[in-house]
Amino acid sequence: MDRIEKSKEKFEQLFSVGIPATYSTDPDFQDILSHFIFGEVFYQGNLDDKQRELITLVVFTTNQTLPQLKAHVSAALNIGLTPIEIKEAVYQCAPYIGFPKTLNAINEVNEVFKSNNIALPLESQRQVSENTRFDKGLAVQKEIFGDVIEKMQKSTPSNQKHIQEYLSAFCFGDFYTRGGLDLKTRELLTLCIISTMGGAEGQVKAHVQANKNVGNDKETLITAITHCLPYMGFPRTLNTLACINEIIPEN
Repeated sequence: MDRIEKSKEKFEQLFSVGIPATYSTDPDFQDILSHFIFGEVFYQGNLDDKQRELITLVVFTTNQTLPQLKAHVSAALNIGLTPIEIKEAVYQCAPYIGFPKTLNAINEVNEVFKSNNIALPLESQRQVSENTRFDKGLAVQKEIFGDVIEKMQKSTPSNQKHIQEYLSAFCFGDFYTRGGLDLKTRELLTLCIISTMGGAEGQVKAHVQANKNVGNDKETLITAITHCLPYMGFPRTLNTLACINEIIPEN
């Protein structure tokens, strides 16, 4: 099967809508897009379509490409992702892109859910209380990053320690401990989020190591970033690949 046939088959699998409107206005561009994304990128590497759609959702949330996000929420449902998995992927973006952009994405997700008669709110995935969010978040943080967390906290100036405390309680306590997605998936999505942002190569390197620590191998990271390529472009993709190669050198 050539890439044109593959792209048609994949598009029909993901989307229940008809031919994209750009085929009537920009057919050459739409051909390039469809054949590259759905005929090549979707078939490269070791991720399944559910993992790929979760990555697509967080990249679109990060980029705030909301019409495309809405289309891929429907695609995610079509291939069997649960509403909870979809919501948790979008929630995972909040510590990195902020609340306003995440809320924009949540609104788009909710519209698709309502049109599919999915009752809201979904079942809570919260696993911490007000009294345990810091300790449980810190425990997850240490599980992912190891001893470097204690060293980082001890070396932080006193007037900045609150940022480290927020990182433990908010990012890792409020989000990483939640149900719906496992730790390996959350960490892989985080790498895709901060790679898409650009200009955060220090954090990209840290999360490449974190992905390795939780069991995501180099092939998985390269596949994930390749899947991001059509949506974030070559410069950010190449920057992330450089980070991956620095932290996990070729044998």
